[in-house]
Amino acid sequence: MIRVSVPMFFRVQGVPLNPDPAKLAWIPPGTFLMGSPTSEAERFPDETEHQVTFTRRRGFWMGRYEVTQGEYQELIGSNPSYFRNGTEPFPPGNGGVVTDELRHPVEDVSWVDATNYCGKLTQRELAAGRLPAGYTYRLPTEAEWEYACRGGTTNAFHYGPALREGMANFWTLYEYDSSLGTIKTTRAPLGRTTPVGSYVANAFGLYDMHGNVSEWCWNAHGTYPNSAVTDPVLTIRDSAYLEARGGSWQQGYGRYCRSASRNYGYPSSRYGNIGFRVALAPRQ
Repeated sequence: MIRVSVPMFFRVQGVPLNPDPAKLAWIPPGTFLMGSPTSEAERFPDETEHQVTFTRRRGFWMGRYEVTQGEYQELIGSNPSYFRNGTEPFPPGNGGVVTDELRHPVEDVSWVDATNYCGKLTQRELAAGRLPAGYTYRLPTEAEWEYACRGGTTNAFHYGPALREGMANFWTLYEYDSSLGTIKTTRAPLGRTTPVGSYVANAFGLYDMHGNVSEWCWNAHGTYPNSAVTDPVLTIRDSAYLEARGGSWQQGYGRYCRSASRNYGYPSSRYGNIGFRVALAPRQ
């Protein structure tokens, strides 16, 4: 059972003023079941269900949207993305050419690139006086990501038990229902990214948690514990792989877009279906 309170977007009791309510959503402390139940169709064996608690000191903010090409270019000075203006969708995609690249999520960024962005963002916001004392921008941990993605729900998706065309940017030839598994369709996917925020947000006000691009997380890909955990610590040194979450336009069969589904990549590698969003949290 997930126990959370409805977030407030400006001032939360005991929490500093949100520095950018248009871009950041408050994720309150709480307890949830991470992973998937054995009854969830086509789940993967590394999704061991276990209880995770974020205590009062461990609430955090998360980007409402995936970091866009425009935001990345503004801060870093370059845009590595494949889906630039004029780019055609991948077959059999029917999404048309890209016309507004700066609103699309940045992709073809490595975990190293993403953490570098977070570091530079922290420096810029500190210099501008816009960062709460003791807080820093970083990638969310895997546990933070899933907790935020679920938004107080216990289903396979924050939408409910199924993912259908029109609910997220995924490979719609393969929809999903948690009681039935994969459902093959003839619905052509878009075959490319979409501008961030194109689909319905979850209860925390977060967009594109079930598709568009997968998102780098801070920690390594490892084995879940079999018992309850409180305030999981950050770790990146116990695996050669770093975690990525959320399904994507490409590796986006419905089953891969579930809240509990896990993905990973090499920290220095760049992938056309992986981007990131930021978390703003107390410095560890």
